[in-house]
Formats: sequence, structure tokens, C-alpha cells
Amino acid sequence: MPKKYRATVVTASQDAPTHYLWGTMIVLDPIGTVRSPYSDTSQIPKGPGAKHDVEGVLEIDPRFAEGLTDIEGFSHLYVLWVFHRAEGFSLLAHPPTDTRPHGVFATRAPRRPNPLGLTVVRLLRREGNRLVVQGVDMLDGTPIVDLKPYLSSVPEDELRRGWLGDAEARPGKEER
Repeated sequence: MPKKYRATVVTASQDAPTHYLWGTMIVLDPIGTVRSPYSDTSQIPKGPGAKHDVEGVLEIDPRFAEGLTDIEGFSHLYVLWVFHRAEGFSLLAHPPTDTRPHGVFATRAPRRPNPLGLTVVRLLRREGNRLVVQGVDMLDGTPIVDLKPYLSSVPEDELRRGWLGDAEARPGKEER
């Protein structure tokens, strides 16, 4: 049985180390908070054909606002965030797009050894330290760990969708 734990975000002090060797602890200092219309995971669209077009706001802590300089020039952003309500983890996940289990690292499941999420959002505008975005799939209050401009040099014809493409093509698939 996997060890159960509650994902906890700890704010690092100036004196605290921010990383250790394999098998111990990494401390991340959130740079902001997601503001979204979702208060419960059941509200977030999942499964085949799920659309993530809802608007939200990435509220960046004022002490990191200078780091947003020139971000307006990018159409999309990677948002790295914490599944702050996830408890424990499982190495096999049952995604809503398939009836078969898959390795957690081949899914976007929240119950992960390190409960980190990654979402690509469209940047609509910047309002000081607030980024108005489209495409949120995170709960209101979700801690943001990092932002990066979305850049991809992988040609579309070289992308593969793994088991997900097979599951979407399977006739009579049932949604979980």
C-alpha cells in the first residue's frame, strides 16, 4: 500500500536550502495563486472532447511582479502548479478517457509521487501582477510554482498521443 501524505507547500526562508539529494525534500516557494471558477474537481471538464476554455487569473505575488516584464509578448504560457488537495499517490491511474489503467507518468492524474500539474494557457492580458488567461483547469486557490512562455519546436507531424490516441479511436469506449 502506498504511503499516504497530504501535499503541503512550504515557504522557504532565505536561509533554508531549496533542494536536497535524491529521496529527500525539495522546498518550493509559490509565486502566486490561481483564481478560477472551479471550487471542486468535479467541475473541471474531463474525458474525451473536454474543452478548457474557461478564463481565470494568475495572481502573482507582488515580490515576483518584476519577473513578469515582457510576458505580454507571448500568446501562451506554461503554468507549473501544485495539486494542493491531492492525497497520496498511485503508480497506476484510471483516466476518464479510457477504461484501462495506465502508469501515472503517462497521464495527467493528480495523485502523483510529486503532485505537480502543468497547464498551457492563452495569455489574454496583463493587469499589473495579474495575468488574465484562458484555458484554466485548476481549482481556485491553486498554488503556482512557475510560469514559462510556451514555445514548441516539435513539428505537428512528429507528435504522438500514445495510449490516448488509441483510446479515443476505440469504438464503444465508455467514459469513467
